[in-house]
Amino acid sequence: MTKGNINVSVENIFPLIKKFLYSDHEIFLRELISNATDATLKLKHLTSIGEAKVEYGNPQLEVKIDKENKTLTIIDQGIGMTAEEVEKYINQVAFSGAEEFLEKYKDSAKDSGIIGHFGLGFYSAFMVAEKVEIVTKSYKDEPAVRWICDGSPEFTLEETTDKTDRGTEIILHIAEDSLEFLEEGKIRELLLKYNKFMPVPIKFGTKTHTLPLPEDAGEDAVAETEEVDNIINNPTPAWTIAPSELTSEDYMKFYHELYPMQFEEPLFNIHLNVDYPFNLTGVLFFPKLSNNLNIEKDKIQLYQNQVFVTDEVKGIVPDFLMLLRGVIDSPDIPLNVSRSYLQADGAVKKISSYITKKVADKMTSLINENREDYEKKWNDIKVVIEYGIVTEEKFAEKSDKFTLYPTTDGKYFLWNELEEKLKPNQTDKDGNLVILYASNIDEQHGYIQSAKDKGYEVILLDSPVVSHVIQKLETSKEKVLFVRVDADHVNNLIKKDEPIISKLSETEKESLKKNVEETINDKKFTVQLEDLDSTDAPFTITQPEFMRRMKDMQATGGGGMFGMGGFPEMYNLVVNSNSEFANQILKTENPGEKEGLIKYALDLAKLSQNLLKGKDLTDFIQRSYKQLEK
Repeated sequence: MTKGNINVSVENIFPLIKKFLYSDHEIFLRELISNATDATLKLKHLTSIGEAKVEYGNPQLEVKIDKENKTLTIIDQGIGMTAEEVEKYINQVAFSGAEEFLEKYKDSAKDSGIIGHFGLGFYSAFMVAEKVEIVTKSYKDEPAVRWICDGSPEFTLEETTDKTDRGTEIILHIAEDSLEFLEEGKIRELLLKYNKFMPVPIKFGTKTHTLPLPEDAGEDAVAETEEVDNIINNPTPAWTIAPSELTSEDYMKFYHELYPMQFEEPLFNIHLNVDYPFNLTGVLFFPKLSNNLNIEKDKIQLYQNQVFVTDEVKGIVPDFLMLLRGVIDSPDIPLNVSRSYLQADGAVKKISSYITKKVADKMTSLINENREDYEKKWNDIKVVIEYGIVTEEKFAEKSDKFTLYPTTDGKYFLWNELEEKLKPNQTDKDGNLVILYASNIDEQHGYIQSAKDKGYEVILLDSPVVSHVIQKLETSKEKVLFVRVDADHVNNLIKKDEPIISKLSETEKESLKKNVEETINDKKFTVQLEDLDSTDAPFTITQPEFMRRMKDMQATGGGGMFGMGGFPEMYNLVVNSNSEFANQILKTENPGEKEGLIKYALDLAKLSQNLLKGKDLTDFIQRSYKQLEK
């Protein structure tokens, strides 16, 4: 029997591991399962190249709980260790067996799926165990050995006849402060969280399987049952399979495997697969988003060789794609020693750029393959696309190929199609293409109808980031102006019509404006007299485009972005001086009646803009009933 001290550079590394190296004690199981997987995949590789003269077979891992003896055991049928290898890999802390293996077989083993990088994973066992045993037998023809350590630098190592089959058993004697890890439910939860897609089958307990009845069984026959191994993981998840070998049903099945509580089908998926200049695979799903920017994020899971690392993927996945769901798996993502947190690295930026490009390419192919279907899905994906246009320059550069601009009539245009459609009729005297848009068809219905009556097309832009998108487009496109359809009277929006002849004299106009201003007496409203068609509304409320846009941007985060404070409520009250109602105001001599007419018209204009609320709305309704009684 050998006795000795573990070769560490501090007096006792275990408290250090327990307190600082791993922030979450539960990941000990992930680390030990990863080590067991490594041992199995190493054997697979060595048998495939003829170096290990053994039968690989169909190995699996097993996790066993013994509540009575307070032990948790992880068993593999992998490469095993000799006494010399236990000395080397267990007693010399931070000497990574996986890294040495990869270096030795770097040409043939780069795709073997070896997980370990740090050599410290095994020692995470001491976060929950007061004593750890290793019973292991190498695939080589050498005796099995048992290693025991109680959490101090001292260990024992001796030959044993207790194990005759190839592989390793890690036996954790669970400490009193960690007895939760002897509960079946807790271990099942951790296995499903961290090891659900490990590349080697993991057995945890048994389950009952009902045997099929024979064909000649009578009506009263009762099917027999049998106990079978309960394999808790899926060793070949969708992202490890070539896209050509998967059907739409396979992807949907995988989506519900990832998110069992999500009952709504995703719209489509993007399969990631790259091996240069970095290795990355994965599948991303577009859920139905509509206009919801507040949908739960952190739904993309990061794996490293099929080991779950985290669902906090900010940095790897561009911010605008955090609304998506799915899996990214890369052995090249730099992690700290506990595999829990990303480290800043140039590779991460390259991965982020690749994912951005892949999503843009997918959007382009979708619209080219089936434009009609893409248009149907537009309302559910536009938030992601528009968010990407605002935040990712490379994505914005490609976006004209797949960004749609729907009209209020339900027609859809790409940018070049929109320009071609609007230029003949919606170019102002300065040569600017004027794009009229609405953000709410119901609230802006009157303004939309007025524009359409004059032959103008109105685009529907109603996402929560639309103000930022417009700002981006106006700076990136030449001579383009976006104007919301209620930003001014439609006669003034295009600024090219010949002026309409006024029915009032300048003196009458001054009197009309004074009457309206004195009656309203509200600094929020700037009264503007316009010579409009006699059929246009007598009073129209508009809001200056710049002021309204800045307020919208502030409401969706622009305030913080540009250091803006609160914006005051400011509106224009456009009075149609050619309307019969304007003439009626001038003719009415009774001051009370004149004031009543102006206030009533203002209330109607406010009502059309959803600005009449509270007491003002109640008073208006009461006045309206009294008017009906007359």
